[in-house]
This record gives sequence, C-alpha cells and structure tokens, in this order.
Amino acid sequence: MKTALVTGATSGIGADCARAFVAAGWKVIATGRRADRLAALVEELGADKVHACTFDVNDEAARDAALDALPADFSEIDCLVNNAGLALGTELAQESNLDNWKTMISTNVTALVSLTHKLLPALIARKGMIVNLSSVAATYPYTGGNVYGGTKAFVRQFSLGLRSDLAGTGVRVTSIEPGMVETEFTVVRTGGNQQASDDLYKGVNPMTGADIANTIVWVAGQPPHLNINTLELMPVNQSFAGFKVTRED
Repeated sequence: MKTALVTGATSGIGADCARAFVAAGWKVIATGRRADRLAALVEELGADKVHACTFDVNDEAARDAALDALPADFSEIDCLVNNAGLALGTELAQESNLDNWKTMISTNVTALVSLTHKLLPALIARKGMIVNLSSVAATYPYTGGNVYGGTKAFVRQFSLGLRSDLAGTGVRVTSIEPGMVETEFTVVRTGGNQQASDDLYKGVNPMTGADIANTIVWVAGQPPHLNINTLELMPVNQSFAGFKVTRED
C-alpha cells in the first residue's frame, strides 16, 4: 500500500485529498496546524489509514520532529502533495500590507521548497511523485493578485525545474493549477469575511475541494512511465478576463 503526505490537510482541498487517497487504497500522512481537525480526519478515515502530524509548514523544527517520529507503517512516502498555502488580502500592491506579502512567500514558496528538499532523497529512492498546488493565478494576472500570483508562478516554474533535474530518477512531478474552488480560501484571504466568499462564488457553480482531490489522485494513479507536467482546471462558468484598459481624460 502506497503512502501520500498531504500538507494543509485540515480543510478544503487538503482534507479532501486525504479522503480521496484513502478511497483509492492509499495511506495518508495528513499535516496541518489545527490538531482538532486532523484528529477528526483520523477518526473519520481510520488510524490505520491516516496518520496526523500537527505542525505549521513554516516551522521547520516542528516539521522535522513530526516526520522523524513517523510510525513504521507510514515512514515510506511515495507521493508528496504540497497543498498548504494561502492568499492574504485583495488590495492593490501600493495599498498592501507587507507582512501579508511575506507570509504568502514564506508559506507558498519557502515552506514548499524546504519540505520538498527534505523529502527528495526518499522520493528518489522510491521513484515517487511530487504534486504541487499552483493556480491559474500563475498564468493569468488579476487586480489585487500581486504577490499571491507571483508565489503560484514560482510553484509552477519550480515544478518544471524539478522535472528537468529529476529526469532519469523515475520521480514524477505535476503542477496542479485550479481556478475557482469554493473552500475556506476566500474567507482566509478576506480576514474571515464569509459574506465576501459567498458573494464571490454565488451563481458560479465553482469547483469543489473534492473535484481537485479526485484529479490529484487520478494523476498519482497514472502509469509510472507517464508524467503530467501541468494541469489547469476551471469551472465551466469561469473563463479569461479581457484586457484592463485605463483611459486618460
């Protein structure tokens, strides 16, 4: 039985990834900051199928301690799903909070590359897989996306760079790039404004965390000689914006 490590598994896409992997016959190491939610996931899916590791991905010491203490049944990781990440704020760059920018870079970029680097030797040894959660924001800029879009562009390019470097090792790498997915994403981004989230997704029929999780498990289940480099997904009701034009008086 293969094992997947999923970061940010306390909600949304991460929690649904744990469910989807278990349904597909995998074991899951579920990581996140909220111990109560991880405990609920273990109770839901079974302690023989899910092992919880409570840490903030930005805390490398706590991360390493948790991973070094993995029980034998969960110690061999076949797939790393770098899902943990966030957006903070919707302001224009010139009106943004610098601390928010630094938090997005720390979580979406630094923590992701640090965990990936730590697990690369084991993934190479097992001819495993890395799935990085990027976004359509990596490709299509929008007002207020500034640093968030920049971090996701990094994730996309980092994934392609890993593919180049890992050629010949048997390790597969995929960048998953979703559009509108209704999770806690917008609530977090707006500082807890549920109404803002409801308004954004109203009438859109957005994708769900389960939609993305099922896609990730499908990617992971492809034959070992087949690599999906990037996969961009949008709800049918979302498409590409026109060019923004400012008219002078």
